[in-house]
Amino acid sequence: MFRKILIANRGEIALRIQRACRELGIATVAVHSTADAEAMHVRLADESVCIGPPPAKDSYLNIPSILSAAAITGADAIHPGYGFLSENAGFADMVDAHGLTFIGPTAEHIGMMGDKIAAKAAMAAVGVPLVPGSDGELAGLDSARSVAAHIGYPVLIKAAAGGGGRGMKVARETADLEDAFTLARGEARAAFGSDSVYMEKYLDRPRHIELQIMADNHGHVVHFGERDCSLQRRHQKLLEEAGSPAIKPAQRDALGETATAALRKLGYRNAGTLEFLYQDGQFAFIEMNTRLQVEHPVTEMLCDIDLVREQIRVAAGSLLGYEQRDINFDGHAIECRITAEDPVTFMPTPGRVTAFHAPGGLGVRVDSALYAGYFVPPFYDSLVAKLIVHAPTRSRAIDRMRRALDEFAVVGIKTTIPLHQRIVDDAGFQAGDYTIHWLEDFVSGG
Repeated sequence: MFRKILIANRGEIALRIQRACRELGIATVAVHSTADAEAMHVRLADESVCIGPPPAKDSYLNIPSILSAAAITGADAIHPGYGFLSENAGFADMVDAHGLTFIGPTAEHIGMMGDKIAAKAAMAAVGVPLVPGSDGELAGLDSARSVAAHIGYPVLIKAAAGGGGRGMKVARETADLEDAFTLARGEARAAFGSDSVYMEKYLDRPRHIELQIMADNHGHVVHFGERDCSLQRRHQKLLEEAGSPAIKPAQRDALGETATAALRKLGYRNAGTLEFLYQDGQFAFIEMNTRLQVEHPVTEMLCDIDLVREQIRVAAGSLLGYEQRDINFDGHAIECRITAEDPVTFMPTPGRVTAFHAPGGLGVRVDSALYAGYFVPPFYDSLVAKLIVHAPTRSRAIDRMRRALDEFAVVGIKTTIPLHQRIVDDAGFQAGDYTIHWLEDFVSGG
């Protein structure tokens, strides 16, 4: 097992990793920008190193500074969390080259799945169903027209190196295609440094379903069930559930068997999440995240397993030590992502938190780095807390979430707590009758 782990991240996920390390008896190193000198993850770490000024490119994305911090503190492994460098194949390679262990998948698999075209090709080769679309990168507008004519409108143009909804444009008919193609390529080039795009059939009412997996270095792969991440605004998730109110246990089992068999063939290791669109009883793979997900706590609450602890154990060479039949799916879990944003305009609201009270009680979990007096900086993602509840049934989980949201107090800045209160009170959400387009209509009053 590792002696000391450097956590190459900040905020609630850095705290989350610290907690797992502490329970395993592993010392932790926090890295931080000058803007995060008073952050909770810095206060609670065994050691801390300042790695640069506030801009992420000069600190949390500064690979030489992070590797230097690992060297001077004597860390023997690095956990990247999510975001920042977590899916940077070059970083994973450099960690290995410096004699450290990267707590995550191999650089090869990170690179493969980071390219959406390569990821789809790899999954198709091992029998995972895909959304109909182009076989690879679109060579030009003529190629786009040919593929669209074959699969039928509407179509979606997507950046090969994309994420977060950038480089994605819908063409509903032939007249829309040129503009969608040009805009998607332009956004992809600006956001990712590559204008490579591909095409998929645009599904009009799908759910976004993802499957959490874990694989050790000895060929064992298991899944921890599905999460429903359909409640999104501008392709950003706001609320997640485990399991999905639309998926039956037999469907979960079948999807899990297909996914674990596929990753076993690929020789995958550590944590990963396969993402699918689900419509008319059919699953179609769209991408894989080769890291821990923001919404991993709903799976932990459902299955009563510490995914970060498992990541660390697997990276240290341990066997999983259990099989698929040993994993239980108990009750229902819901997560609300609380962000420092205006709940109506969604404008960021950095500033001083003057008072903070987290809800508690049976089946309630809060992952947050906030405290009274903390200044939420304007330089990073606006996520400030995750509120997760678990109950025997979905109905009771909704009741518990409503109660927990009513207890949650963040004073001094605006947050999205009022929006989440509206969502859980809505009859459509309570019925579980929603798709990836539901939340956009809900927030716009449609």
